[in-house]
Amino acid sequence: MFGITKKKMENQSIGNKEIVKNYGLFLGGTSVLISLIQYALGDHLSPKPIYGTLSFALMAALIVVGIKKFKAANEGYLSFGEAAKIGVGIALVSAVISIVYNQLFMTFIEPDFMNQILLQQQEDMFNKGMSEQEIELAAQLGEKLKGPFISSAIGLVASAFIGFVISAITGAILKNTKEA
Repeated sequence: MFGITKKKMENQSIGNKEIVKNYGLFLGGTSVLISLIQYALGDHLSPKPIYGTLSFALMAALIVVGIKKFKAANEGYLSFGEAAKIGVGIALVSAVISIVYNQLFMTFIEPDFMNQILLQQQEDMFNKGMSEQEIELAAQLGEKLKGPFISSAIGLVASAFIGFVISAITGAILKNTKEA
C-alpha cells in the first residue's frame, strides 16, 4: 500500500509541476504578446484600461483552468494548499517571462522607455492640477523605483499576490479533500 501511495504522490507532484509550467508559459507568452500589441499600436506610454483588464482576465482564467485540471487529474480531490501552489506557481512563471521580456524591451527595443514613462506621468500629474512640489516628489520616487532589480522584485511580488488571491478564491470554491 505504501508503494501505491508513494507512486500516486509522485504522479501528483509531476502533474502539479507540469500544470504550473504549461499554464505559466502560456500566460507569460500571451502577456508578452499583449505588450507587443501595445507597443505596435503606440499605447505603451499611456496604456488603455482594456490591456490591464484583458491581462487580469487571462491570468484569472488560466489559474482557474489550471487548478481545475489538477483537481480532475487528482480524482476530484483538491486541497486549499494545492490550489494556492498552482495559482502562485502559474503567476510566478508568467512573471519571470514578463520580466525577461521587459528587460529586453528596455535594453534593446526602447532604451529610453522608463524616462518616457516618467515624463508622461509628470505631464499627466500636471494636467490633473498637482503642484510642482508634488510632481517633483513623485519624480524622485519614480527615479528610485525604475531600476531593473526594484521593478523586477515589485513585479514578482505583485504577480505572486494576485496569483494567490485568485487561487485562494478558486481553492475555497473547488476544495474537496479526502476523508482520513
